Amino acid sequence: MIDSVSCVMRRLSHVFILGVATIALVACSGSSRVRKPAELTPVANQFDLQPVWTVNVGASESFNFHPVVAGDAVYAASHRGNLVKIDLMSGKTLWEVSVPERLAIGPGSDGRTTVAVSTKGMVYAFDDTGKPIWNISVGSEVLSEPVVAAGVVVIRALDNRFIGLDAQTGARKWTYQRQQSALSLRVGYGMLPINNEVIVTGFAGGRFGMIAIANGGLIWETPVSFPKGFSEIERLNDVTAKPSMEGDILCAVSYQGRIGCGQARTGNLLWFKDYSSYTGTSQSKDLVFSANERSYVTAFATKDGSQVWENTQLLFRDVGEPLAIGRVLLMGDAEGYVHAFSQANGELVARIRHDSSRISAAPIATDGLILIQSQGGKVAAYRPK
Repeated sequence: MIDSVSCVMRRLSHVFILGVATIALVACSGSSRVRKPAELTPVANQFDLQPVWTVNVGASESFNFHPVVAGDAVYAASHRGNLVKIDLMSGKTLWEVSVPERLAIGPGSDGRTTVAVSTKGMVYAFDDTGKPIWNISVGSEVLSEPVVAAGVVVIRALDNRFIGLDAQTGARKWTYQRQQSALSLRVGYGMLPINNEVIVTGFAGGRFGMIAIANGGLIWETPVSFPKGFSEIERLNDVTAKPSMEGDILCAVSYQGRIGCGQARTGNLLWFKDYSSYTGTSQSKDLVFSANERSYVTAFATKDGSQVWENTQLLFRDVGEPLAIGRVLLMGDAEGYVHAFSQANGELVARIRHDSSRISAAPIATDGLILIQSQGGKVAAYRPK
């Protein structure tokens, strides 16, 4: 029994360090059963994603790097510390700098200050021309993407501290400390900024909450799910993925827990139901979408949580974070394909091959373009046709 638990723990540690929460690819018992990805069946594309530009920023290896859009520019980074500012419409590289340390997450930017955080907790800040302006250590490993808003750089450290730094000087403005959990996932916890005033983020133990950007104060905190089971591994149910928001409705999902939606102002849940996901949620006006560890993609009604449809065609293809845009839902997979589902019924309506490497980050929709970054380092803009 001890050997079995040890085996699982080694797998969990390895899997979540890499930022890929695909658990039990092969059973620790030594079974030869393998998670075989589903074969792709032909799709008659009902629309196309036409390439507009492509930039290679360098591989993120097994980490989940997101680009960030601020103003008319895209900021992207690589594991080796390459940080690039790209013109949104043309794809021209406006500047490129080398961060002295390796990174495990993408950058944060408001268009004036751009920051990259090393795996050792060193924050490097650059101005809008790419000139270094300050650097400071936060004293802990950082796996969550920083947020730059309202003159504050928000850093979430692995030791459960949220730290607010002055965007111009790097001076510490505030710290919010969360209690350590007995066991939590060693993975980045996404932060959703809203109106340059607050961030909404998940916590260990199946909870999520809202924090003020100006002073780090906790505005509200709500449980999505509760630990259950006998072992600490069975009781893991952290809300690791970035919550989503549409109108005044927020939705979040926990690993080995539940999915739920509630009021953004208070955090009060309208509904919740058993579900497990590490890739998070995306919303349309009436639906919330998510994918479980088997890559079953599901749509729920945001008003009451009733299941509207489920698509099982991408079994074990390790789909990434979702993006609901227009009438479709976009998700990448482990082989570099981008799949488009009809929001109405879950039918696969289009597919493109972005790259041969994993796409774990959510696509970004902005100014009529769809931006996608693969772990191989390809950042591309597409225009729907």
